[in-house]
Amino acid sequence: MKSRQKLAQQLGKTLSDESFLRFLGGVESLVSKVLSIAMVVVILVAVYDLGFFLVKELFTVPLGRFSTTLLTIFGLFLNVLIALEILENITAYLKKHVIQVELVIVTSLIAVSRKIIILDLEKTSGIDLIALAVTIFALSISYWIIKRVNRRSQSP
Repeated sequence: MKSRQKLAQQLGKTLSDESFLRFLGGVESLVSKVLSIAMVVVILVAVYDLGFFLVKELFTVPLGRFSTTLLTIFGLFLNVLIALEILENITAYLKKHVIQVELVIVTSLIAVSRKIIILDLEKTSGIDLIALAVTIFALSISYWIIKRVNRRSQSP
């Protein structure tokens, strides 16, 4: 009888809110670390891809001239920057255990900017351009609001 009571008490402690929240925190931490490692791999592959592309373009005939558009190269550079920003988001989460909305919006703005830079206007419809414009406007307003709120909360 006592062993059943002890088992019930132990089970109650194990399933308590505090223990469960500690378990969830551990899972969040583990997932964040796995995501960080995966993002480092993605960044290294993206840098390798960029380097390989640049070497190939620079050392093919005609030498020193890019046979593709610079927009392709800019797109590859921005891919690396976006990956670095995502890694920064994950790192900030690991440090503070909060998602920094400002970083997420900046990353989104970089991603949309990349899309606009590499956009082929001949293949893009008007509605797509309007959607991109609305997205940029919404992200810009969001960033402005967050910066303003952060400025107010930091001032004495």
